[in-house]
Amino acid sequence: MKTYRIITALFFFAITSTFAQLRIDAEVRPRAEYRHGFKTLFPDNADPAIFVSQRTRLNTSYSIEKLNFYVSLQDVRIWGDVPQLNTADNNGLSIHQAWGEILFDPNWSIKLGRQEVIYDDSRIFGNVGWAQQARSHDMAMLKYKKDDFKFDIGLAFNQSSENLTGTNLTTPRTYKAMQYAWLHKDWNDFSGSFLFLNNGMQTPNGLKYSQTIGTHLKTKKDNFDIAANLFYQFGNDAVNRDLSAYLLGLEANYKVSKTTKLGLGIELQSGNDYNTPADENKAFTPFYGTNHKFNGLMDYFYVGNHINSVGLLDIYGKANFKLNAKSSLTAFVHSFSAAADINATISKQLGTELDLVYGYSFTKEISFKAGYSHMFASEGMEVLKANTDDNTNNWGWVMITIKPTLFTTKKQ
Repeated sequence: MKTYRIITALFFFAITSTFAQLRIDAEVRPRAEYRHGFKTLFPDNADPAIFVSQRTRLNTSYSIEKLNFYVSLQDVRIWGDVPQLNTADNNGLSIHQAWGEILFDPNWSIKLGRQEVIYDDSRIFGNVGWAQQARSHDMAMLKYKKDDFKFDIGLAFNQSSENLTGTNLTTPRTYKAMQYAWLHKDWNDFSGSFLFLNNGMQTPNGLKYSQTIGTHLKTKKDNFDIAANLFYQFGNDAVNRDLSAYLLGLEANYKVSKTTKLGLGIELQSGNDYNTPADENKAFTPFYGTNHKFNGLMDYFYVGNHINSVGLLDIYGKANFKLNAKSSLTAFVHSFSAAADINATISKQLGTELDLVYGYSFTKEISFKAGYSHMFASEGMEVLKANTDDNTNNWGWVMITIKPTLFTTKKQ
């Protein structure tokens, strides 16, 4: 017992010494949802879904002279998915992030382990923070930073188990291998990024690679800010079709006053029409982006759906109102159309979506958000979703985020 106390005292002294920094924080985030046409059109003879999901995290970060270290433990549950007298949780505790970053010098480092990958506006790489489980990758990331220039190289190779022979991946919904390079440069009123992604998917016919290349550009002057995305995909998809697809996006925002900001945007993702040859794929896939952030909050497109389909033309407007020092209201209106012909007789128009989000900051650690969305579907959407029941499609949610800092020391 005496030895244990000595070791504990030495450890505590080490982490609170002047050359180290330790931070422990937590998060509890329950969210109640009412779903009546979320992700897809609501069918006849069905009841709406109502539930409460919750994310709980415990995060620890530790920094010394040549090392940054981070671990994020996570539990995701639905209220009621285990009995009150439970012996085990359905999902159990998991690791969302666990990485160490070795600092070679002020410019170069390498980050190893389970980690979030977030670049630019999260269009191709994002952490999908809205989803309670979020997204993280097992990978090695070589990082370079000097002044206003950043350069990252990411490398990942996934395997299902410690096999004695073979390398076939059996883990569902993930890639086999991935390599990417990301470059970013800031100027006075302008910033630009370049991304190259080589994405390998395991198939019965071996490893198939597709390539994504493109740029994210952003400029800000006075009360205006403009952002653009331009990406092109080529190579082979998972079923060995020749891939040729693109994404074009442009958004402009204007700050009308200290409390009001207005924006207009357009995004076009190419797709396949009913005449596309069987050995070709013209549908763009935004891969590992935070897709909930784009193309409407009701997740009708590219959130586990609408892959290899008719693509999407999204013309939208948005407005953000700062109601007071603690609260804000944001409104979005999206007009959706197919990028490719659905068939010879149906219009490309898919529908219009209205999204409203209210946010309130109670304290620095406690925030509240609520939202309501409504989808006004067109005939084209009914064909895509195979539903002509003509029901109301709406979605509402309320979320509370509690994020306290439990312990911290400051590096001096």
